[in-house]
Amino acid sequence: MSKRRELKERLATLDEIEGIMSAMKNLALLEIRKLEVFLDTQRRAVVSIEAAAQDFLSFYPQLQSAPDDLQQLWIVIGSERGFCGDFNEVLLQFLNANAQQSDTLLLAIGRRLEARLHDDKRVAAFIEGHSVAEEIQGTLLHLTEMLNQLQQQPELAKIGRISAVYHDHETGSVQLRQLLPLAAPKAKSTRSTFSHAPILNLEPNQFLSQLTDQYLYAALHEVFYASLMVENHKRLEHMNSAINRLEKDETQLRLSYNKLRQEEIIEEIEIILLSAEALTKTDKPKESVLP
Repeated sequence: MSKRRELKERLATLDEIEGIMSAMKNLALLEIRKLEVFLDTQRRAVVSIEAAAQDFLSFYPQLQSAPDDLQQLWIVIGSERGFCGDFNEVLLQFLNANAQQSDTLLLAIGRRLEARLHDDKRVAAFIEGHSVAEEIQGTLLHLTEMLNQLQQQPELAKIGRISAVYHDHETGSVQLRQLLPLAAPKAKSTRSTFSHAPILNLEPNQFLSQLTDQYLYAALHEVFYASLMVENHKRLEHMNSAINRLEKDETQLRLSYNKLRQEEIIEEIEIILLSAEALTKTDKPKESVLP
């Protein structure tokens, strides 16, 4: 009886865990649907800014010159929550394979990634991440504050190249994307399309500064959306796999539970039959002996 009760309690626990995981799965699905709209809109905005930057820099290439000894800062976008499979492990593999240069610093985003990079000497700073799309704005504010703090440190004053390391939903792999400085025009510049320089209401230096700020803001939104999209897809896969395992375990436990219950029923029937037989023998009248 105690073993069957133990199985019953375990089944109730598995049902409760399955309910929690199903809720997490549904939340991941809702987040994916929401991010699909956000990401598509943000990508169009970034493409427009990049086209404007290519047009501008093809006529003012001298404004983009930078010394070669600038430090690189990689913004590594991990996860704030768990239950997302190998999301952070794949990022670590990419870093170990590509971030071997001595001038490369890391800024890790997300507590789950922070736990894995805690003792890494390449890390210049950690900041908390986001769990849903609505929290990305807060993450960007913290990131901006941290970048300003890093620039004020004398040993980090030469940070001039900033890139993002993130999971890209479109390619299905980890990407290293340069954010600053703005990418120089390709070999086939926009001069072949536009014969005259763009008409500006600002000085070229001032225009480039404001364009850079706008591009960084838009591009970071895009990479955060893309990373969060992959994170939720990973979480969805993880939840599906976990729920399938739970259902298999639950099926086995129910079989064991039913088997024990059947054995108890059979034992109870046997006891009832034996009791009835004993009562029949007891109540049977004794045969009288004639003299």
